[in-house]
Amino acid sequence: MADTRQHTVLPGFGLTVGYTTFFLSAVVLIPLAAMVIKASSMSIGQFMAVLLDPRVIASYKLTFGTSLLAALINSVFGFIIAWSLVRYDFPGRKFLDALIDMPFALPTAVSGIALTAVFAQDGWLGQQLARMGIQVVYTWLGITVALTLIGMPFVVRSVQPALAEVQRDLEDAAETLGATRFTVFWRIIFPTVLPALLTGFTMAFARGIGEYGSVIFIAGNLPMKTEITPLLIVIKLEQYDYVGAAALGCIMLGMSFFMLLSINLLQAWGRRRLFVGKR
Repeated sequence: MADTRQHTVLPGFGLTVGYTTFFLSAVVLIPLAAMVIKASSMSIGQFMAVLLDPRVIASYKLTFGTSLLAALINSVFGFIIAWSLVRYDFPGRKFLDALIDMPFALPTAVSGIALTAVFAQDGWLGQQLARMGIQVVYTWLGITVALTLIGMPFVVRSVQPALAEVQRDLEDAAETLGATRFTVFWRIIFPTVLPALLTGFTMAFARGIGEYGSVIFIAGNLPMKTEITPLLIVIKLEQYDYVGAAALGCIMLGMSFFMLLSINLLQAWGRRRLFVGKR
């Protein structure tokens, strides 16, 4: 008799799926569900009062505004850095390539302290900027600098593989037919790396929204001015306002889920474009 059993790639597939589901539930789903349940104990009026508090709204504007600005800056300069690392061979390239991942390895608090020391009024760069009337620490500008630092690797590492996949023969063919360098970039290179660039932008934006450690030192945490939303959650926890903290956490959870969904959709779109381009 022929063996009609279906052989799976992973041995013990049922056990593997069960363990994975249990692990994700214990580590991710159950804590998040507990937070949502905690927030649901509030009435609609109480929930909206927490979310629409002027201090909280000011933190929304600061958090999302600086995260968006930092992600845009990272998209531009992250693309330039990735282009340099992929297209050119220069002394120190491997060192620079390794340095890009430094924000991943550094504790965020260390990054915040280092930025504060550099951009303070008596710091190396802070002194020079103060002479021009520019203050970085304890302003939204300092928060943007911190979020740019921690978000840069996401854009660079997303764009690098896409740039490496660009077919050089298409560029050579276009130049042979008389296309300018700008036309080659705009018609061939940029459409190829656009999905990866959008993915890096979304990841940097999502990281900026939830960042805490590297921001609190350089922000100064001035109420209504330099308070980010994650800081307000910590403040509510210190005040034993667990329900209010859970309400703000639900908003951040919803934004994080939306960002992750966007990343997955962009990656799927990029795979489809790459598959069609190779046919």
